[in-house]
Amino acid sequence: LPQESVVDTSPVESFRTPSKEELRELREQPTDPQAQQEIIDSIEEVYFSSDSFDMVQYELEKLPPDLNLLELEEYRDKLKRQQAAVSKRVADLILEKQPSYVKELERVTSLQTNLQLAAVICTNARRQLHSAKEGFTEASLGLLANQRRRQLLTGLLKSLRTIKTLQRTDVRLSEMLEEEDYPGAIQLCLECQKAASTFKHYNCISELNSKLQDTLEQIEEQLDVALSKTCKHFDVSHYTKVQLAYKLLGKTQTAMDQLHMHFTQAIHNTVFQVVLGYVELCAGNADTKFQKMPYKDLCTHITTDSYIPCLTDLCKALWEVMLSYHLTMQWHDEHYKEEETTPGADDSSTEGSDESTVGRSYVKKKLEHGLTRIWQDVQLKVKAYLLGTDVSNFKYDDFIVVLDVISRLMQVGEEFCGSKSEVLQESIKRQSVNYFKNYHRTRLEELRMFLENETWELCPVKSNFSIAQLHEFRFMGQCRSPSVSPSRQPESTELVELCLFEQYLQGGNPFEMQIDNKEEETEDVLASNGYESDELEKSVYQDYDSDSDVPEELKQDYVDEQTGDAPVKSVSRETLRSRKRSDYNLNRANAPILTNTTLNVIRLVGKYMQMMNILKPIAFDVIHCVSQLFDYYLYAVYTFFGRNDMYESSGLGLISSRLRTTLSRIQESLIDMEAGGENAGPHASPEERKEKVPSPHLSQLVILTSSDTLYGLAERVVATESLVFLAEQFEFLQPHLDTTMPSAKKPFLQQFYSQTVSTASELRKPIYWIVAAKAIDYEQMLLLMAGVKWDIKEIMSQHNVYVDVLLKEFEKFNQRLGDVSRIVRIPLPVSNVLWEHCIRLANRTLVEGYANVKKCSNEGRALMQLDFQQFLMKLEKLTDLRPIPDKEFVETYIKAYYLTENDMEQFIKNHREYSMKQLTNLVNVCLGSHINKKARQKLLAAIDDIDRPKR
Repeated sequence: LPQESVVDTSPVESFRTPSKEELRELREQPTDPQAQQEIIDSIEEVYFSSDSFDMVQYELEKLPPDLNLLELEEYRDKLKRQQAAVSKRVADLILEKQPSYVKELERVTSLQTNLQLAAVICTNARRQLHSAKEGFTEASLGLLANQRRRQLLTGLLKSLRTIKTLQRTDVRLSEMLEEEDYPGAIQLCLECQKAASTFKHYNCISELNSKLQDTLEQIEEQLDVALSKTCKHFDVSHYTKVQLAYKLLGKTQTAMDQLHMHFTQAIHNTVFQVVLGYVELCAGNADTKFQKMPYKDLCTHITTDSYIPCLTDLCKALWEVMLSYHLTMQWHDEHYKEEETTPGADDSSTEGSDESTVGRSYVKKKLEHGLTRIWQDVQLKVKAYLLGTDVSNFKYDDFIVVLDVISRLMQVGEEFCGSKSEVLQESIKRQSVNYFKNYHRTRLEELRMFLENETWELCPVKSNFSIAQLHEFRFMGQCRSPSVSPSRQPESTELVELCLFEQYLQGGNPFEMQIDNKEEETEDVLASNGYESDELEKSVYQDYDSDSDVPEELKQDYVDEQTGDAPVKSVSRETLRSRKRSDYNLNRANAPILTNTTLNVIRLVGKYMQMMNILKPIAFDVIHCVSQLFDYYLYAVYTFFGRNDMYESSGLGLISSRLRTTLSRIQESLIDMEAGGENAGPHASPEERKEKVPSPHLSQLVILTSSDTLYGLAERVVATESLVFLAEQFEFLQPHLDTTMPSAKKPFLQQFYSQTVSTASELRKPIYWIVAAKAIDYEQMLLLMAGVKWDIKEIMSQHNVYVDVLLKEFEKFNQRLGDVSRIVRIPLPVSNVLWEHCIRLANRTLVEGYANVKKCSNEGRALMQLDFQQFLMKLEKLTDLRPIPDKEFVETYIKAYYLTENDMEQFIKNHREYSMKQLTNLVNVCLGSHINKKARQKLLAAIDDIDRPKR
C-alpha cells in the first residue's frame, strides 16, 4: 500500500511534525522551564476543552469594539509566546519519544506487510469458497432443504386433511344417529376429540372441540331416549347397541339407574294413556280436563261397558313392559356368561376386569331389586283401577273375565319376581266377597224361581254329554283337573309347566286368551228333538221286545248305564233282552236325564268353581255356596215329590236316618220357613233370614194325582234322576274341589259328600213309593181275599181269583210303565225301585189279607201257599227283579201256622217285622188246632211284651 495510506491511518495523524527551522528557533529560545511552565499555565482553559475548538473564532469574538493597535500587538505577542511555549514543549516531547516512535513505526510497517499477506490469503479463500459454493452447496444442500420443506408440507397437508375431516364429522355423526349406530357415533366422536386435542394449536380446532363436546352430549340425550324405548318393546340388537354405547362412555351404572327410572315412567305413562283413551272415548267429547287428572281419579270415570276391555288392554300393556324387563335381565345374564367364558388377553387387564366385575355386580343387584319394585308399581296401578269401579252389579261372565285376567296377572307376577301379589289379592278379594254375596243371593232366588216354574220335562242332551263340554267347565282343562283325559294329561302338563315368559317370548300375549275363550263359548250338547239321530228316533217307538231297536254295540256288549263302560265279558242275548225289558229306555244311547234347571245348577256350579279356582282365598265361601245350591235342589225335589205322611205307617223304612238328618239340616240352615208361612221354629233374626231362601212350591202345571200318568211318574223320574245325575257330577268334581279347599276346611267338604251328596239316590225310595202305593189297588185285593173261605177240608189244585186280579193290576202297571217310558227313559235302578215297592206292598197286602182270616185249616194254609206260588210264577215273567222282595216275609208268615207252642213263642220274639195284629191273628187262628187256651194267653202276653216298649 502507498505510504500515505499508512500515514492516514496512523494514530499521530492529528499532529503536525515541526519543521527544522521551527525546531531550531525553539531550541534558540530560552529554556527556562519555570518561565515556560508559567507561559503554558497562562493559556486559557478553553484551548484545552476539545479538539473541535475554533481558536480563531474565539479570539476574533474577544476583540473589543474599539480596536487599539498597540493592544492588539501586545496581545498578539502574548499569543505567540504561548504558542512558542507549547511548541517547545511538544518538540521536547517528540524528541524524548523519538526512539519509541521509530520502533513503533517499524512495527506498523511490519503489520502493514502482514495485512497485505492476509489480504492475499483472504482473496484466495474467497475465490475457493466461491468455487465450493457453486460446485457443492447450492446443489446438494439445496436438495436437502427442498426435502425438508417437502416433509413439512406433507405433514401440513395431512393435518389440513384431518382438520377438514373433523369439520365434516358432524354430518357423519348425524347419519349414524339416524341409523341408531350409537356405539359407532360415540367411538367416532371420542376419536375426533382425541384428534382435536392434537391440533388444538390451530384456531379453527378450538371451536370444533367445543362443538364435538356438544355433539357428545346430544348423543347421550338420544341414547337416553333410545334406552327408554326398550322399556316397551325390547329388541336385542337395539339394546346391545345402547349398552355398548354406554360402555364406551364409561357410564354402564348410570345407564342402569336411568333404565329403572324409564321403566317406572313407562308403567305410569302406559296405564295412564290406556285409561285416558277409554275415558275420553266413553266421554265422547274433546274435553282436556281428563289429561290433568291424577290416575286414581281417572280410573273412577271408566264405564261398566269399557271396564273389561280397558283392564285387558291395561294388562297387555303392562305385560309388554314386564316382558321387556325380563328380556333385559336375560340379555345381561347371557352377556355376563359370555364375558366369563371369554378370558382376558393378558394379565395387564386385571385392573380393568376388577372394575368390570364391580360393574356387573352392581347391575345384577340393581336388576334383581328392580323386579320387586316394578311389580309393586304394576300392582298399585292395577289396584287403583280395580277399586275405582263398583263391580258388584257386573254380569257373572264379565266378573269371571275380570278374575281370570287378574289371576293371570298374578301368575305373571309370580313368574316375574316370585311375588304372591298380596296387594292384588287383597283388592280382588275385597271386590269378590262383595260381588259373590250379592251374586249368590240372586242365584238362589233365581233357582227358586226356576224350580217353581219347572215342569220337570226332559231336557234333551246328547248321549255323550259331559259337564266338561259346558264352557263354564273349560277352565278345568287349563288347570289339569280330573276332567282332562289321561291320554291328554302329559301334553297338558308340559304346556302348563312352560313359563309364560318363554311361552310368549316370540309374540302373543297371555291376556289375549280371554277374547279367544269368549269366542269359543258355543257348545253343542243338546240333541236334535231329544234323539241322537233320525234312525234312532224311528227305532225307539218300535216294540222294545224286538231286537231291531237294539244298536249293534248293545247286542255285542251290555253298556253299564252308570259308567258307560262295557264289561270285559260279553253278556248273552237272553240276559240282554231280560235286562232291556226292565229298562224302559227312550234313548238307546243312555243319554243323561236332566232338566233345564239341572243344567242351570251345573252351569252355576261351574261358574262358582271358576271363581274359586281363580280366588283361592275365598274357596271355602264358594264351596259353601255350591253346597247350598245342591241342598236347595235336593230339598225342592223332596218337597215336591217325596213328602208324605204315610211313610212311617208303611214300616218300610223308606227315609234313612241319614237322609232325615240331611233334610232337617237343610230346612234349619237354608229354608226361610217364615216367608213360606210355615212358622215351624222360633223367629230368626233379619240377618239370618237374609241368608235363607223361602221354601219352593211345585208348579201348578205339574199334575201328580192322575192315574193315567202313573201319578206324575215321568215328572218324578226326571226330577229324581236329574238329582242323581247332579250328585254324580258333584262326585266327579270332588277331587278338584278338594285341591282348592283349605286344609282346615276339608272336613266340611267330606261331610257334605258323605251326608248330603251320597243321599241323593236314597230319595228314589220315598218318591217312587207314592207311585207304587197308588198304581195298584191293594184295597180291592184285601176285599177279594176277605171273601175267600180258608177253613176248607180238602187240598185245592186251583188258585184263587184275587191272584189273577192282582197279576192283572201288575200287567196294567207294566203297560203304563211302558207308556211312560215313551216320554222319558226309565233307568234300570228306577224300574227296580218301582217294582220292588209294588211287590213289597203286594206281599205285605197278602200278609195283611191272611192276617184278617178268622178261621183257617191246614188245607187253607196250603191254598195260601198255592196262591202265593202262582203269584210268584207269573210275577217273575213280568219283572227281572231277583230275588223277589219280601218273598220270605209272606212264606214265613204262612208257614208259621204249623209251629208248635215253643217255636211260636220264639217266632214272635224273632220276627218283629210283623204287626201286633198279624201276630195276634196268627195265635188266634192256631187256637184249637195245636195251641190250647193257656198257650194262647202265654203267646199273647209275649206279643204284648214286645209292643210295650213301642208304646
